[in-house]
Amino acid sequence: MELSVIYSRAGVGIAAPLVQVETHLGNGLPAFNIVGLPETAVRESRDRVRCALQNSHFEFPDRRITVNLAPADLPKEGGRFDLPIALGILAASGQLPAASLPGHEFIGELALGGAIRPIPGIIPAAQACTAAARRLVTPADNAALAAVVPGSRIIGAVDLLTLCAHLNGRQPLPPTPPTNPLRDSAVHYPDLADVAGQSLARRGLEVAASGGHNLLLCGPPGTGKTLLASRLPGILPPPDPEEALTCAALHSFYDSTSLEHLGQRPFRSPHHSASAAALVGGGARPRPGEASLAHGGVLFLDELPEFSRQVLEMLREPMEAAAITLSRANHKFTYPARFQLVAAMNPCPCGFHGDDQQPCRCSPDQIQRYRQRLSGPLLDRIDLHAEVPRLDAASLLRERTAGESSESVRLRVIAARSCQLERQGCTNAVLSDEQFRELCRLQPAARRQLEQAADAMHLSGRGLHRSLRVARTLADMAGVATIDCGHIAEALAFRQQAARP
Repeated sequence: MELSVIYSRAGVGIAAPLVQVETHLGNGLPAFNIVGLPETAVRESRDRVRCALQNSHFEFPDRRITVNLAPADLPKEGGRFDLPIALGILAASGQLPAASLPGHEFIGELALGGAIRPIPGIIPAAQACTAAARRLVTPADNAALAAVVPGSRIIGAVDLLTLCAHLNGRQPLPPTPPTNPLRDSAVHYPDLADVAGQSLARRGLEVAASGGHNLLLCGPPGTGKTLLASRLPGILPPPDPEEALTCAALHSFYDSTSLEHLGQRPFRSPHHSASAAALVGGGARPRPGEASLAHGGVLFLDELPEFSRQVLEMLREPMEAAAITLSRANHKFTYPARFQLVAAMNPCPCGFHGDDQQPCRCSPDQIQRYRQRLSGPLLDRIDLHAEVPRLDAASLLRERTAGESSESVRLRVIAARSCQLERQGCTNAVLSDEQFRELCRLQPAARRQLEQAADAMHLSGRGLHRSLRVARTLADMAGVATIDCGHIAEALAFRQQAARP
């Protein structure tokens, strides 16, 4: 047989379309050509495959070898096609029985010695392969992570020689046992009991966790804003299996072998010097950025005004759509990005505006310019604004026995979220328009209160609706069905424009 067809998977964002690796051995001068829109790393497969076959004691055919990666209009990148190309040459030259290849898909990069190296984005490939009812042969280092896909049949191979022995039926490789994507017993988060005082900020943190709302912490330096933000993942409910699998798929683009992040709520904290591509994703072949890597968890932006305004403005659409679409001339990628934004900032450049213990050295113009680094539309999308004031020494040195732990707060958050999921199937922060009209109805007294406050505070339509969603969350936390005046008042108190002049 001088023609073979091997199935593999390309990487196009979070999708993994099928690629047929067609190998033909023809007469003529010896040559090795790869066609089908291969990029540089794929074209370099010729040298890796040649050395891997020879060092694994196989014969490299002294013929005209043509490898076609179909479909031809799909860009191919990376070293993931090394393994199927090598197997295609062996099958076409008769060194490997073609009958052992159907029902399998192969993916992996070859070392010059024949070892099979891990590749990024293994989970999307495993999902697509499972949907096609085939077995996926992966590098051994990728196998455990690929096995998190429910119903998948994964075979991990260490090197080319071992894999060929398996396909020949001489030394079968055992299938990789399934991996549980929810490993909650191994997850440890910082405890909220470590935070002294700050009852208002702690309340805002609990409301944000209960309803999936965005939160802005504003206060002088050293008052615990970062400490509070890092405790949010510990009071969130555990992710559901689908959410955990999507999060694992996004992280597999950067860490294709580790299982440490499974079952965890992500907490991403990029530095304020991060570029737009780092925050929302990008590159010649766009990969997910910090916003997508925070899917299902928390995106924490410390020193918010220090970020480039252009970079921050790119978060406006993902905060509404829960997804990021990166368009290029020839292709378009969409990555999920349902995150909770938690931001921290100082009230002025020196950080002590409004502090009764440390005088502020900034002029009104300096304070104005500092706060204007944040646009109104971005602040309008942040539901909760909480002040984090300075505490006196006695409060900071007091024993922490009175501080409430993350576990007790988490139980209340789970109860509030369970109520929302049973009622509408999602958190209050992402209610659809129809659900919003149905669930956020107000009594006449509460309606009048909200109308008067909205006019006095000059709330936009988005700000008004987001305040109502927060009020709905406060009602769920209290275990009541209707929104009353107290819930409206507290929701508006968290909307007091803490970051604006």
